[in-house]
Amino acid sequence: MLQPQAIALQGPEFSPLVMGYWRLMEWGMSPQERVAFIEHHLNLGITTVDHADIYGDYQCEAAFGEALKLAPGLRDRLQIVTKCGIATRARPENRIGHYITDKAHILQSAENSLRHFHTDRLDLLLIHRPDPLMAADDVADAFMALHQAGKVLHFGVSNFTPAQFSLLQSRLPFSLVTNQLEISPVQQSALLDGSLDQCQQLRIRPMAWSCLGGGRLFNDPHFQPLRDELEAVRQETGATSLDQVVYAWILMLPSRPLPIIGSGKAARVSEVAGSLELTLTRQQWFRIRKAALGFDVP
Repeated sequence: MLQPQAIALQGPEFSPLVMGYWRLMEWGMSPQERVAFIEHHLNLGITTVDHADIYGDYQCEAAFGEALKLAPGLRDRLQIVTKCGIATRARPENRIGHYITDKAHILQSAENSLRHFHTDRLDLLLIHRPDPLMAADDVADAFMALHQAGKVLHFGVSNFTPAQFSLLQSRLPFSLVTNQLEISPVQQSALLDGSLDQCQQLRIRPMAWSCLGGGRLFNDPHFQPLRDELEAVRQETGATSLDQVVYAWILMLPSRPLPIIGSGKAARVSEVAGSLELTLTRQQWFRIRKAALGFDVP
């Protein structure tokens, strides 16, 4: 069973793998089936769940909350992460999709999430995307109000550059505890753009989303050489699937990311949990990097 780990010096303890629920509405589960699925990954030690207000056209949080209402004891076994800061056209008042990080929106979004999850606190709230109109003082005011009220225990960001992260941090009396970043063999920009370096510097652990490249890793003909290399490494290591090799590749990064799992299949979640037992050599790691990039560069 996986053991919880601190993700920042003054941060919460999360499971080393995170269950992502952004596709919950596509899984076709009944509320009782959702309860069973949550219990399954909890029994593996995957206790941290990732949400956002906009997931499933604003429906995923409430659907997850239905399960928590059916089995109230689950809440205290979970750490709930959610995000805000995007407005989509799923709501008729939004003529176009846009970012929205003013204080009133953050406060209202947090209240909505609390209601959807039938809980009195969120373990972690993230700003979902950088907003060109973000006023750092406004965001900080919202964060401090939610923190003082005990409604949100910790705060972070998602997809922020190091400069954007530092700007918001400069306005806060407490530490941001993570930056949720896209990290996979098919999306490696965070490896060298300073984002993961900043996480190491501040001793915070990033969360890694779209670890399998949104399916492109398995479906895009362009990545056939990558699939071939992953298969070679799978055979060398004794891994049971290419998924395990990819997650092990991400887990080898020194910033110690927490990968987010996106599958709604219990067996596949169990398989991913096995990636924590898999160790790659440096040469295997760089072979995968080269196969994904298509050229030989460290």
